[in-house]
Amino acid sequence: MAPRTQILLLLGIPLVLVVGLVLTSQLLPSSEAGRAYVQRVTLPSASDDLDLPSVSGDEALPLVVIDAGHGGHDPGATGQGLVEKSLVLSLARALKQELEEEGGVRVALTRDDDRYLLHAERFEIARRLNADLFLSIHADSAGDASEVEGASIYTLSNEASSDAAARFAERENASDRLNGVNLSDQSDTVSTILVELSQRRTQEQSAEFARLIRREGEGVLRFHPQAIRSAALKVLRAPDVPSVLFESGFITNAAEAQRLGSAEGREQFAQTMARAIRIYFARQQ
Repeated sequence: MAPRTQILLLLGIPLVLVVGLVLTSQLLPSSEAGRAYVQRVTLPSASDDLDLPSVSGDEALPLVVIDAGHGGHDPGATGQGLVEKSLVLSLARALKQELEEEGGVRVALTRDDDRYLLHAERFEIARRLNADLFLSIHADSAGDASEVEGASIYTLSNEASSDAAARFAERENASDRLNGVNLSDQSDTVSTILVELSQRRTQEQSAEFARLIRREGEGVLRFHPQAIRSAALKVLRAPDVPSVLFESGFITNAAEAQRLGSAEGREQFAQTMARAIRIYFARQQ
């Protein structure tokens, strides 16, 4: 075979293969061509009518809205066989039961099943119900750093109290994204102005509730050394409802995961948080 022919074959064969692959991909169904590996989930819009939860009890009683973080397509953190969205829902239900059994307080859950809610929808539920307090419950992951442990209590601030708080806020706020698309209808600029003008009245109330959780949990719950933090968390942006996010612990820590996933751990959490809520309402009255 002539050298020129060999060169043409060496250059031509790859070109023929490329053209063949392109033509094949156009003829095959998209799933066979590798085009279906994009997650597609039908998500609610923050502007849609909200399905408000039912609230029982005397309207004269104060109302706390309890928000179990994540849900639906968003599992949250995972570790030690636990999934955050399921764990925090069990904690929210335990707290609701504790408060209802003791009486004197009305309670509502933003979700009581495995559904997904935008951050704006979570605090908007509290606003539309004229809630007196909003509590969002979460659990964290430290990745391979399995020794990290301890609960944290977050209040809203445009400036994070630490680098760790800033990273946490960025991670939590990102749950309103899917395939890189921002699902929240509320712009950060509008949110910031809203916070600066209206949130000032509730900032101190939120901080007071955070301090009560820390005080009532002393010796019962295990707290992070920097227990009370602040960050620009979207879920806490209700301008007229005192709001706190409780990071119940790290489920990547074996001992903490075991405690949070146990009936005893849920009871300790529920009793501690119920005391803090009641003391808070007593002080406000």
